[in-house]
Amino acid sequence: MSLTLDVKNELACVVPASVKEAQAEVASILRFAGGLQRLRSSYLVYAELDHLASAQRLRKLIARYYKVETELIRLNQTTPERGERYMVRTLDSGNKLAVTVPSNLFARQSGLLNSKDEPVLGLPKPVIWGGRTVVGAAWRGAFLARGSLTAPERSYAMEVTCPSEQAAVALVGVAKSIDLTATHREARRSYRVVIRDGEAISKMLTRMGAKKTVALWDEQRSRRESRGTANRLANFDDANLRRSARAAVTNSAKVERAFEILGDDIPENLRQAGLLRLEHKHASLEELGQLATPPLTKDAIAGRIRRLLASADKVAHERGMADTSSVLTGEMLED
Repeated sequence: MSLTLDVKNELACVVPASVKEAQAEVASILRFAGGLQRLRSSYLVYAELDHLASAQRLRKLIARYYKVETELIRLNQTTPERGERYMVRTLDSGNKLAVTVPSNLFARQSGLLNSKDEPVLGLPKPVIWGGRTVVGAAWRGAFLARGSLTAPERSYAMEVTCPSEQAAVALVGVAKSIDLTATHREARRSYRVVIRDGEAISKMLTRMGAKKTVALWDEQRSRRESRGTANRLANFDDANLRRSARAAVTNSAKVERAFEILGDDIPENLRQAGLLRLEHKHASLEELGQLATPPLTKDAIAGRIRRLLASADKVAHERGMADTSSVLTGEMLED
């Protein structure tokens, strides 16, 4: 079962905490999943959904909070890509399509029409100004209508497909009013609102009422982030090992050149450090220190090799000879 379906199944069971929340959810579902169809001098209010429980929930909310009768129709446009589709549309008391004045009244009450019976393209003012709990209900409606959630093991994305740019801007705006960042963009001739931050998605799911799914989301997100951290550390360790090995080989080549320049004129402690470097070309400085007799610290062995190379470079410059760096190849210097 997809995470999107998990969320919709849970949201379809949420009990609105107030009339305002219920009405905000209805307004949002109707805005993002349907709207108005003009029939002579009146309107048919409808919504087309891909989730049966959401369609059934919409009918119940409309009946309880608006006292308006609706019908539920299973559409015949089912395809593997789109899945099953369901339409909820208004009826009058005679079980006919609502083409009378009450349908216009419901369209106004649900925020699809303004007081002048003009279509509203964004969200109605009571939703925009409704406060934090109303914002959660509005996002719940939008998600039930046209939402999707990507499993956090792949990427972070909560997305809502919008019917217009105005609706997208309104949805972004109400998210901002509860301090959550969403963005909108135009893609494939439609507008989409997306939340991409994992923590923000978790907070929005909580605000919408999907508390069980939040726990699953956070668990999968934590697993992904832990795996990502482990991968970064492993890559970091690998890079450090590669750099250390390359530095050891480079240092060995310079020490060999130092012996050529200085000949027998080398202090014994520096000679022993240099010989250890040549005998163990891939060992780290810490490992070289442990091989010394008596054992030396990493800093001590590094200091002796550094003094050996400095002495050789000084003699080389005085004699006009190639110094210890002259033996380095391009391959040795690659990062």
